[in-house]
This record gives sequence, C-alpha cells and structure tokens, in this order.
Amino acid sequence: MVVVTEGDASPAICTDNGPMLKKIGVQQLTLGMHLKEFCGSWMEHPFWRTGFVITDSKDIASILASSIKEVWIDCDKGLDVAQGEAAVSEAESEAQVEAEMQQAAQSRRTVAPVSTAAELERAASICMQSKQAVISMFQEARMGKAIDVGGAQQMVEEISDSVSANPGALISLARLKTVDDYTYMHSVAVCAMMVALAKQLGLDEKETRAAGLSGLLHDLGKATMPMDVLNKPGKLTDAEFAIIKTHPQEGHRMLLGVSNVDSMVLDVCLHHHEKTDGSGYPKGLKGDEISLFAKMGAVCDVYDAITSNRPYKAGWDPAESLRKMAEWANGHFDPKVFQGFVKSLGIYPIGSLVQLSSGRLGVVVEQTGKSLTTPAVKVFFSTKSNMRIVPEVVDLSRPGTLEKIVSREDPAKWRFADLNQLWSGLPSAR
Repeated sequence: MVVVTEGDASPAICTDNGPMLKKIGVQQLTLGMHLKEFCGSWMEHPFWRTGFVITDSKDIASILASSIKEVWIDCDKGLDVAQGEAAVSEAESEAQVEAEMQQAAQSRRTVAPVSTAAELERAASICMQSKQAVISMFQEARMGKAIDVGGAQQMVEEISDSVSANPGALISLARLKTVDDYTYMHSVAVCAMMVALAKQLGLDEKETRAAGLSGLLHDLGKATMPMDVLNKPGKLTDAEFAIIKTHPQEGHRMLLGVSNVDSMVLDVCLHHHEKTDGSGYPKGLKGDEISLFAKMGAVCDVYDAITSNRPYKAGWDPAESLRKMAEWANGHFDPKVFQGFVKSLGIYPIGSLVQLSSGRLGVVVEQTGKSLTTPAVKVFFSTKSNMRIVPEVVDLSRPGTLEKIVSREDPAKWRFADLNQLWSGLPSAR
C-alpha cells in the first residue's frame, strides 16, 4: 500500500486502490481518522452517529472510556494508522463491513419474550439514550447537515429488540415524556409503536425495520419549525398552524438529500397527517391513495400525541385515548390498521386506570396475550372504603378469576401522584 507520511510514526492517508476500510483497536485512534463504524451495540458507545472525521481529542477519550474495543475507519476519507502499525483486519468494500456488523449484531441479539417488569430497566435506558440521539439529530438538521440514516437505523435496532422482548415496556415509558421532551421522545415513541404494529400486521423483518425508521424520522421536518411556534403553550393561530403544517414537506425534502433512504421512510414522512376521508394534509389523499405505511404512521402519531402532556393540555388516559380514536376511526384511520394497533397495545394499554368488579381501582401492568379484556392489573385502592390498600397484581386471564374490568377511570379525577410509578415499578418514569 502506498502512503504519504509526515514522519515515521505519523498516520498517513492511503493513496492507492487497496483496501480503504480497516478495523483497528480503539487505542490506535488519532485525530484526523474517519470513523466508519463502531464494533459493538449502539448502546455501548457515546455517539448517535458514525461516519465522521475525529477532530476533537475528547471524542477519542469518550470512546476509550466506553466498552467499545474496536472500530472501522475509512482511510480514503481520513488518516490511516501510523506507518508500521497493523490493523486488526481490512475490508475491500463497505458491503463487507456492513455484513460483518450485521453478523455481530445478530450474534449479540437474544430476543426472547419477557415480562414488562423485566424489560422496563433496559427500555428506560434505551429511551434516555434515544432521546439524546434524536436531540442531536434535530440539532444537526437545523444546521443543514445531512441526516445519518445509518446511525438512526442502529437506534431502531435497539428499539425493535426491546419491542420484540416486550412491546408494552418501551412504548409505555416513551409516553411519559415531559413537555420539553415531547418533540424528541415523540419520535422514539412512534418508532416503537410502528415496530409493534408492523409485527401485529404480519410484515416481514425488513418491512418492520423500515417501519421503525419511518416512525423515528417522520417528524424530522419539525427541526425547521420556529421554536416559539413549536413549543407555544397555547393554541396556535391560523398562521402558526399553517407554518406547522409544512413540516411533512420539509422533512421529506431533507430526506431526499440522503442517499439510500427507503421509499417507505419518505412516504411516511410526507403523508403521516393524511386521513382516509381526505381531510388531512399536505395532499388531501383519500382511502387507498394513502399507503399502508402512512396509515400506520397516522395511527401511531395521533395516539402518542393525545396520550402525552403537551404545552396546552394534559395527556389523556391510554384506554380513553383508544376509545376516542375508535370514534374517529371511520374518517381518520384505516379500520384494519386501527384494529391491528389496538391488538398491539391492548384495549386497556399499560398505564390505564381501571375499576374492577370488586370496587378496587388498579393500573394495568401487563397484557396477558389471552384476551384484550383480561390484562394483569395492579390494584391499590378501594372505592368502598375510599382508602389505599396494599398493592396486589391480579391477572384477570387466570382460570378461576372472578373479577373483571367494569370501567375505565379518569386519572385527573383521582389524582394519584404515584400512578406511573405503580405500573412502571421504577423510582422515576424515565
């Protein structure tokens, strides 16, 4: 290999047609190298994206402090290892690197169904890191930088694995966003729900991952919206709403500038606000004019919006939200897609406050899989004595269980300050 050196121990830039992609140990990293990929899980390293030239020694320090041991560098776009140093391995093409990364990811991935309680801690970590990643993504989009779809896809992989282990854990946690977090956590929540819905509808693995990426990037255009309009605490004026309604086109425009973006991602970004009766935007599409994936995006987007706390209103209870959406279904949503969405969450999603036939109040903590109407409920309050009771989980699907859900309850009426803690089991929701 021909190299240009600045001295015997200096890194060099490759100049021939040999392998340009090298796997090296993190101790070999130097300023000026182009970091192609991290060899490890997205959760293990401190960056949401890859494919950048290292220009700050703090970045190297962060990598050394992580559990990542090896990385791929592209010495056609940055510096090579120092003359005389050996790489761990080399690759002739990006396809080889991609294949190795996918094989390593599959070997790490042991996704077996687990209870909500068992998945909550990992889901909380994924929520936190995903939020920071989406914040960085939006900041870069505001600065006009190209979106790193590869980095976003790695985020989707982690979210998808959590949903495969237990769909309720991450979806429920992502709903508990603060007003300030909404724009960013909304993307994470819709990603998770798109994955769960795709699995419910029987889509294949490739389509499911693309659906997740569509959810993660569907609101990218909001990065271009004025912050005072985006975060306005009151009702938008007609002029302000007209500005917000341009975010699908803005996001679509940004994604068109990125190579190898799945057509589904572009479609969902542009059409997730279309309604089956033609009253949506930006194109006013009707019925079958809207793709399956955009119909999926519409349902997931609305559910997360109405169940989340917003600057101008408190979020609705999950079960009540599904009831309201069912009333809108004929005009807003595709009936089959909406039915699939309800099946993926349950009629009483995790976090729903319900009253049982015994007069006890409880919060749904688990979908049992046997019936949409028989989840596991953590009871904690007696309406007969009007007192808190020792919490107890009642699995309504178990044979011999005589209790059943008789009503949804409005959390605003009861004002249980620890309602989210009761179902999550975590000291704090996220």
